Amino acid sequence: MDFKAKSHEKIKQLIEKGVDIPTPGTLDIGNEVNVDQISEKGVTIYPGCRIYGGKTVISPGCKLGYEGPATIEDCQLGSKVELKGGFFSKSVFLEKANMGLGAHVREGCILEEETGGAHSVGLKQTILFPFVTLGSLINFCDCLMAGGTSRKNHSEVGSSYIHFNFTPDADKTTPSLLGDVPRGVMLNQPPIFLGGQGGMIGPVRLGYGNVVAAGSILRRDYPQDNQLIFDMPQSRGARPFIPAAYPNLRRILENNILYLANLKALEAWYTQVRKPFFEAQEFGSLIYDGAIEQLSLARKERIKRLKIMAEKAAAPSRNQPKPDAIGEKQALYQNMEAMEAVLSDKIRSDTTERAREVFLQGFLQGGGNDPRPYLETIRELQPDVSAKGVKWLQSIVDYYCQKTASVLSSLRLFKIS
Repeated sequence: MDFKAKSHEKIKQLIEKGVDIPTPGTLDIGNEVNVDQISEKGVTIYPGCRIYGGKTVISPGCKLGYEGPATIEDCQLGSKVELKGGFFSKSVFLEKANMGLGAHVREGCILEEETGGAHSVGLKQTILFPFVTLGSLINFCDCLMAGGTSRKNHSEVGSSYIHFNFTPDADKTTPSLLGDVPRGVMLNQPPIFLGGQGGMIGPVRLGYGNVVAAGSILRRDYPQDNQLIFDMPQSRGARPFIPAAYPNLRRILENNILYLANLKALEAWYTQVRKPFFEAQEFGSLIYDGAIEQLSLARKERIKRLKIMAEKAAAPSRNQPKPDAIGEKQALYQNMEAMEAVLSDKIRSDTTERAREVFLQGFLQGGGNDPRPYLETIRELQPDVSAKGVKWLQSIVDYYCQKTASVLSSLRLFKIS
């Protein structure tokens, strides 16, 4: 049986299951696709779609390609996801996530419940917490964004926004943390607003409740909450460009380490809290496995990018900066393996363990075992229980930041008490 015949056979099997395929002859389905991982309940696959990958999961109520052809490759889709047209690869989309025509979502992305994007949105290595909404004509790679409490009170990225994630030295040590994991997962923080026709030069940190004026290009951190931010364009001028100078090496490192530490906290949240909610859904275990895989890949990506930067920074150059900066670069390069080991290791902290047990006890007593949807359960937690959860997750972030700072002690990263 040739590939075309195999594709036709897959399509036939889906139709027999009850999947709505208005124009079967326009579809292409890879032989590796497991039709048992595609629900027959309310799934519609519109003309021109392509479905590939043995890890692809399509849950009840999903609609693919309504606005134009959609390609799905090794993605895990929760219930009622709508991917209206574009390319979607090696990413996870949770319940009611949606993307408009022309989307380009590549590996390393997790779009949590009720996130959305209008037309022509590009994402890669991006994590969006529930309700985050992206306008049109956006490039938003290498970010984690949280904030907001509902579809009516959500973090927003205005149209024509760019997260600049590639430097003149060809680095991608540029992940931006917009909000954070410990507070963000509790779904009780004020939204973040990024005005349209703007951008940020990663890595940037931004607090909750911040409103960034349209047209602003962020070049520095604004970790405080509830700020109205105007960041005007740089004045005109020119000066010598020194490749691999890295004048802000410490800030770049701190923001990357903080991002990695937040990924560890998010992984703990998925494994300790979210897993039972996944398992209660059709294909939930497969979607959970996909999310954990993306978090692991995100961590590997960030460490890989740090290694590349460290090697370039430590390379001999005619235009070496002052001696102490040279020493910092050498120290970073020499300690990269040790730093990677810390950031890849399991947490070993009695303080964190106690904080986790205190939170989980309160979580279960407050209804964490009830058969309610995830969003409803989290939003109805009592404030004292949410605070205990924040304390637990923040202790994970602090642990990895402090351990990494100890390895790189000569760079005086963070403030260790």
